[in-house]
Amino acid sequence: MDLLNTLVDKGLRCELPTREEALAVLATSDDELLDVVAAAGRVRRHWFGRRVKLNYLVNLKSGLCPEDCSYCSQRLGSQAGILKYTWLKPGEAAQAAAAGVAGGAKRVCLVASGRGPTDHDVDRVSGTIAAIKEQNEGVEVCACLGLLSAGQAERLRTAGADAYNHNLNTSAATYGAITTTHTYDDRVDTVRQAQSAGLSACSGLIAGMGESSEDLVDVVFGLRALDPDSVPVNFLIPFEGTPLGAEWHLTPQHCLRILAMVRFVCPDAEVRIAGGREIHLRTLQPLALHLANSIFLGDYLTSEGQAGKADLDMIADAGFEVEGAGTTTLPGHRRTAPGGAPADGRTAPSCTPADGRAHADDRATADDCRGANGHTGGCGGASGCGGEAGRTTAERSPEQPGPVSHADLVALRRRGAGTDLAPNA
Repeated sequence: MDLLNTLVDKGLRCELPTREEALAVLATSDDELLDVVAAAGRVRRHWFGRRVKLNYLVNLKSGLCPEDCSYCSQRLGSQAGILKYTWLKPGEAAQAAAAGVAGGAKRVCLVASGRGPTDHDVDRVSGTIAAIKEQNEGVEVCACLGLLSAGQAERLRTAGADAYNHNLNTSAATYGAITTTHTYDDRVDTVRQAQSAGLSACSGLIAGMGESSEDLVDVVFGLRALDPDSVPVNFLIPFEGTPLGAEWHLTPQHCLRILAMVRFVCPDAEVRIAGGREIHLRTLQPLALHLANSIFLGDYLTSEGQAGKADLDMIADAGFEVEGAGTTTLPGHRRTAPGGAPADGRTAPSCTPADGRAHADDRATADDCRGANGHTGGCGGASGCGGEAGRTTAERSPEQPGPVSHADLVALRRRGAGTDLAPNA
């Protein structure tokens, strides 16, 4: 297929596809699906080989959030029967993190519900970061605390945080229909604050909230413009007791198309399969590893995930390998020191593939790698529809079958952080 050959060629050069090309990926048929996966898989292997990075979530503060994000089980007014607790002590959080590290995770994501941290909260999280790093040498720590105020990103960086997560979630045009207590621009501003402080930016999306294919392309192109190092792709977990609790329109095939589109638009970024993969990808999860190079291990913030042992078996059976602590995830041109200078002292970044070779036909300029315009939110680390071919419920034609609910697959988390039960990592 000419489309896929073009997208592979662009992906190997870090060149941005056109919107029409991205939309065409989402519109491919199920008969073409394996061709799409194979093409995007070439791009994934070029930049990341067959490595899979494992990440582990620690929910520092669960529930009790004043924001009204429609997708979230921790939102204001949520009737979902989730765990609710205030801040974990640093030692408790470090103990929870250690379970994930023992399972192979090289990054621990510290998440707290709420609009954003107070300065006292930043102090508290700083102590938690220190406790985790003292017990787990070399582990990466990503904070996800909501909207940041001036100076807070710098303080987190000084405290030892390596990254900051704040997802855009959906397109600017539809953001107001999902959340009214903050804006899309608020989220963009927080991502930029994190980048300016020298933190590795982590920002992604949630698919399955009734958005169109155009919305999906819009948010992914918005992410490419921001240029985060990692892009988590969440698939809506429709919690009963939330406004989107009845949104069951995603299929495993469409989830794969979404992941492929993200890979083509963000070829050299860490693409992470986040919340909802077990529910929506189901038995096609191993195919998704050909598109994404990163997953969350074990449970999510308020729901249970696949058992850690099952994750490890899946990775091995699919012919991939867990990325070791001594391996750097990102390609060389994306590894930067605080302030944007290349970490290894080079004066100009170059696109170097996973095998370390710089093929003559694979080289690209720094501008190619940094997005079309050349420049470089609440909890969003693990949340979740496009309907058939990405269309919303209202846009599906009458003859199309209705959504199939898999509510029986949604299990509220009752173990791990904030409980007396061991995690499943």
